Amino acid sequence: MSHHKISFTYLSQEDLLESGCFDISMAMEVAEKTMLAHVDNRTLFPEKIVQIFDQVTQDRINCLPATMLDEKICGVKWVSVFPRNPQLHGKQNLSAIFVLSEIEKGFPIAVMEGTLASNMRVASMGGIAARHLSRENCEVIGFIGAGEQAKMHLLSMKVVRPGLKECRVAAKTIEEELRFIDELSPLFPDMKFIGANTHGRAAMEGADILVTATSAQAPLLKAAWMKPGAFYSHIGGWEDEYEVALQCDKIVCDDWDTVTHRTQTLSRMYAEGLISGADIHADLHELVSGKKAGRESEDERVYFNAVGLAYIDVAIGLAMYHRAVSAGCGHKLDLQQCMIFNHENIAKQVRL
Repeated sequence: MSHHKISFTYLSQEDLLESGCFDISMAMEVAEKTMLAHVDNRTLFPEKIVQIFDQVTQDRINCLPATMLDEKICGVKWVSVFPRNPQLHGKQNLSAIFVLSEIEKGFPIAVMEGTLASNMRVASMGGIAARHLSRENCEVIGFIGAGEQAKMHLLSMKVVRPGLKECRVAAKTIEEELRFIDELSPLFPDMKFIGANTHGRAAMEGADILVTATSAQAPLLKAAWMKPGAFYSHIGGWEDEYEVALQCDKIVCDDWDTVTHRTQTLSRMYAEGLISGADIHADLHELVSGKKAGRESEDERVYFNAVGLAYIDVAIGLAMYHRAVSAGCGHKLDLQQCMIFNHENIAKQVRL
């Protein structure tokens, strides 16, 4: 019977945290390595599957597969995005689960909580972009949005720009701003935190790094608030007026071709004929590899747009799995003890 036994490791979010997987530097290192592997055709990256249940609210569940050929691991992120959850149910708007399988026999090796890895991936890409595109002497970071993505972004930005001294945050409510400050200020006692009383201008004007992390479909960020030399990390869908991108000296994407098929600000501009591929300075992997230059002057305004690349999610998830298993965390579960017709008393269990 044991010859056909199939087991996998289950990892909760708490298992991942306990084993030290909440490591932004690790995630950034994995993301850089995996971007270069993808360019060298060492990954498989099929189109994601999107199921939208409400066109107005964009309630949806996405299925995002990818394979790491060198590691011989195939994975999938099953992620739900329900923007109204905080308001209607007092719950988070995003949750994810990962499944990892080896590709020698095709059996699963892990089922794991995926929200942590997913949010870390978003922050990692922003942090990598900031390493190449923000000024080294950045001191002030501004946020529109105070949710999990914003919080994660502050971690990654502080990793690459440890000189950041001031964090301003604008959210839909003052309560959200205060929660952001209460949760993040203990992590960064060297930073001054300022709530903007829901006013985007107060958070963003004059900041060295600007981040929009909302589910809004409206131009919240104004071009006039972005000073020369600033770096803007765009996380969500349509969060900034077109003039923000048009005034920037460089526009960088995680993957421009993918951007053209989405609904971000740049996607809208592309569809309306306002920008083309010729206006895009680089994809992020080109900066990581050194093929193209990052920031080249102190007064450049730079725009970074990430839409999300599932092969990086899977790679970070795999790294977290290895770390958790090495730390002895998680639970071993059986998928089956034997093949179906080898079970004892199978004749009594069949219903015809």
